Amino acid sequence: MNLGFAFAAAAMIAAAPAYAAGTTLDQMPPRLETRFALSALPPAMRDKATVYLLDPKTGYRLSREGTSGVACLVQRTQWELADFRNDIYYAVCYDAAGAETYLKYVRDAAALRAQGLGPEALKAEIEKRYRDRTYKVPEKPGLSYMIGPVMRTIGPPDLEVHTMAMPHLMFYAPFLTNADIGALPDLANPASLQSPFIDRQGNGEQSYMIQMVGAAEKARILADEKELVDELCAYRNVLCLDHTQH
Repeated sequence: MNLGFAFAAAAMIAAAPAYAAGTTLDQMPPRLETRFALSALPPAMRDKATVYLLDPKTGYRLSREGTSGVACLVQRTQWELADFRNDIYYAVCYDAAGAETYLKYVRDAAALRAQGLGPEALKAEIEKRYRDRTYKVPEKPGLSYMIGPVMRTIGPPDLEVHTMAMPHLMFYAPFLTNADIGALPDLANPASLQSPFIDRQGNGEQSYMIQMVGAAEKARILADEKELVDELCAYRNVLCLDHTQH
């Protein structure tokens, strides 16, 4: 998510040893991965979106060239954790501004992981590329869509890995903080997350203003995407929404 739900990079990294899991990424069936990736978007936007699919041996490959400037994929690596897992799955779609900037680090992280770079070295390399401005932040406002019905990543209430239904939008907000907007998100209080708040994903450059969808919209998404939810659960049990293990 990602929400990523990296409210505090230090907290994530400190917790990383507790996230023991296999590290070899599976290759999802292309049709399922495509549907999963596109589920991050409103249905009316899906036909014109670009789609990238992950080859665990090489990284992301272009599967479908879109015409809207929006690009979608299922993210599997969170570089900021300095820890590789094989059970991170979240669909995200970047608008044109994000596809030209943030999408580059996502694709590079997957390629570097496939090439054998370790998790700590990957984290250091991504941070270096931000420092030397190989990676840039969007030059204008924009957003990433994450309104899919399922995601498995770090989340509340404990910043550990959970399978969640948490559709939301992420507005680009480099270097913005919760203090800047007076936000008081409390991971233990879901109601506090219904108001906009800042999610800092590893560094200040990757800060986003998060807006959750409302309860009625979330229910509609889950109903409309029931077939996809069931297929993801059948594909791998960690993607079942009733999955409670970390």
